Formats: sequence, C-alpha cells, structure tokens
Amino acid sequence: MVRNIVVLGGSSHPQLTETICNHLGIPPSKILLSKFAVGETRVEIIESVRGKDVFIIQSGGGGKVNDNLMELLITISACRTASAKRITAVLPLFPYSRQSDIPYNKTGAPLAKVPGERSRNNTYTFDSRPQTPYPGQQESQGLGNGTQALTRQLSRMKTEQTNGVPSSPVKSTAEGQPPRRSDTIDSARSDKSNSTKSDGYFSNVNGVNGIAKPTTKPPAFQPQPGYKQWVAQAGTLIADLLTCAGADHVITMDLHDPQYQGFFDIPVDNLYGRHLLRKYIQFSIPNYQQAVIVSPDAGGAKRATAIADALGVPFALIHKERRPTQINDRQNATMMLVGNVKDRTVILVDDLADTSNTITRAAKLLKKEGATKVFALVTHGILSGDAIDRINASALDKVIVTNSVDQTEHLKRCPKLEVLEIGNVFAEAIRRVHHGESISVLFDYN
Repeated sequence: MVRNIVVLGGSSHPQLTETICNHLGIPPSKILLSKFAVGETRVEIIESVRGKDVFIIQSGGGGKVNDNLMELLITISACRTASAKRITAVLPLFPYSRQSDIPYNKTGAPLAKVPGERSRNNTYTFDSRPQTPYPGQQESQGLGNGTQALTRQLSRMKTEQTNGVPSSPVKSTAEGQPPRRSDTIDSARSDKSNSTKSDGYFSNVNGVNGIAKPTTKPPAFQPQPGYKQWVAQAGTLIADLLTCAGADHVITMDLHDPQYQGFFDIPVDNLYGRHLLRKYIQFSIPNYQQAVIVSPDAGGAKRATAIADALGVPFALIHKERRPTQINDRQNATMMLVGNVKDRTVILVDDLADTSNTITRAAKLLKKEGATKVFALVTHGILSGDAIDRINASALDKVIVTNSVDQTEHLKRCPKLEVLEIGNVFAEAIRRVHHGESISVLFDYN
C-alpha cells in the first residue's frame, strides 16, 4: 500500500491504469472525462489532490492523439491549480516523438532543389556561399538570367528615360523578388500624392488636373533558388506545452529519438522495453541460441545489437538503399540484407510499428534470403490504417508488441499478434519515484 499518492488515468488506456493501480495496491482516483457537444474536452477531478504526489497516465496512441494530448494538458493544469505537490506525466507512448526538430525537408535534403536546368543530377545549392560553377554552367545562380540580361535591361531603361518614355520597374537581381520603391520612376512623386482605390488597384491622383496614373502591382513573393525549407518544430512545442501546463516529471518508454529528452527543462525518465523483449526471446522462442537478431533499419541497430549481445546470438542489418540502383536478387525494392540468415530463425526488433510497412517488407526479404521463421518484436504497436491486414497477409509468423497502446481491437483482428504486459514496469517506476529511490535497476539489463 502506497500512501499520499494519486493515480489519475486518462481515456486512452483504462486497462493499463487498472494494472498499475493493482500493482501499487491503491484504487485509481476518481476523475470525470467528457466532451461538450462542440467537441471541447472537459476534465473534472472529483477527489482532492492538495499536497499529494500525482501521476497522470495517458498514452499517445489509439487513433486520437490530439484529443489525448489535450486531455493530458488540461488534467495537468487542473492538478496544478488544485495545489498538487508534484505532477508526473506517465506516457507509455510519447506523442509526436517522431517529429523532433529537423531543419530539413522530408527527403533529408538540407535545401530545396534548384528548379529548371540549373540543377545537375539532384544537386543542392547552399545560399550561404556561391557554388563552384561546373563546365558549361553560368557563373552565378543568384541571377535569374545571368549578368548579360541585367545589363541589357538597365541600358534599355536608360534609353527610355532619355527619350521621355515611361519604363517598367526594374526587377531585382534575384528572379521572383518584388522590386524596391527606389527602382520605380514615379516613386518620388507618388510619395507626395494622395492614393485612392480604383478598380481593385491603388492609383496616384495628380492634384492639379486630377489625372489618375495606375501604378504597377508588385509581383508575388517567390523564394530564391536554395531557399531553406524548414519543417515544423513539434518536438520543442510538445515539451513546452507539458512544462507550461505544470508537469514536474515525465516517465515514458522507448522514445523514437532518445535526443528528445534534451528538449525538456524537467527530468525525463526513458524506460526501455528491451528487457521484456529479451525475456520473451529466452522463454518463448525455442532454440533461440541459433536465431539471428535483425534490425529493419539503421536507426534501430543500437537497440538490436544490445539484445543480441545480451543473448549471445549473431546480428544482421537491413539497409535501405535510397539511391537509384539496379535491383538484383539480394534486394527487395530499396532494401538489402547485410548478414546471413539462411536456414535460421530471425527476430526483427524495432521500437515502433505504425503502418507496419517496414517490418512486413523486411520479413519478405528475410524469407527470400532463406529464413525459416520470422518473428517481429515491437515495443509500441500502433498498427494504424491497414496495418493489421498487411500483417495478416505478410510473411511474418508472429508479431509481439507491448500494451503501451490498447491492443484489444487489434487482438480480435490479428491471429499473429501477441501482447506483453508493461504495467508492472511502470508501476515499479512510479513507486520508486514516489519514495525517492533509484530506478537505475530498471535500466540495467546486463
């Protein structure tokens, strides 16, 4: 029995909240979660939380990520207003963990491609320094048509001014940028005249004879070649939202990007699910000593090698080849295997499966390379969209996930699915945090 502690469960995963409370020996606190007719979230804490240690359990999956996140923020704010001593957000699956701060576009390129003929085989130009011109290429890419076009345009304008013919405004050196007011002939006179709106355009009216002279409308802004394409910084935003709402501590499991902890100014405990996966391999997979641990991509190689070293089994890697190469027998579209899996059981290890496209394609490649059985061990089984149908039709023999996301509906539809319980791990972490004990034993898997 743990005293002076309050456990509040969100609407994302009620079964996990009940498991954690049973392990701690306390009942879940009463909380009212509902929605207004317009769709706004309503949270009302029925029990008193004044001066108590509050743990709010809310997962980031289940198909309603935004609703669950807003419900969590409102609950944290309500506890802070109700004078809770400490508020800990327990997030088995951290929302928006795959959208950290990346100043690149989705293809991984730091800058946008240069349009037209100026791009040479998908090369990218940096706007911080001029690029070295290639043979047969113009000297500078900053000028749209080169220096000759600019010289001709300036000489034509000078000739028109000499003959008394009004000229069009000079375009800026960078193609597509709006002209400056100093580049127009009538700029000095228009500053002293009154402007009225006529037919959707602004006209300068002469105060002597009332003759209106329409001015040229500036063109729409277009970015220069090499303009940086920045993506939304959802990583820092979610961290700031949790901190500003009043959270003092965050407990989560298997962050997709471990550097995500650096976005927070509050302590973040990132628990690992590899211990559960390793125990499952030891006790549920026959002859695991002859198996091969495989990472479906390079990003999960460190996680897979840790399990392979702990079990003393070999390791293999699936490399995603994104360059245009000729597909041969050792490649499945853009994936190629590094290692030997012939006539052996293969265990795919990953942290997250959303659409399951990666693990199903990896399983197809492994079976093609001679693997006898393919097991997929995933910490977070989101399985959104048509992931269940894809798994059922794939070469995977079994998919093992944890219940960081509610798997009730998934189990009904997928006979290959098996669920591991993580409620006891989070309950032990909550107990140790509440009593001020070390939780390093939860990180020690050797």
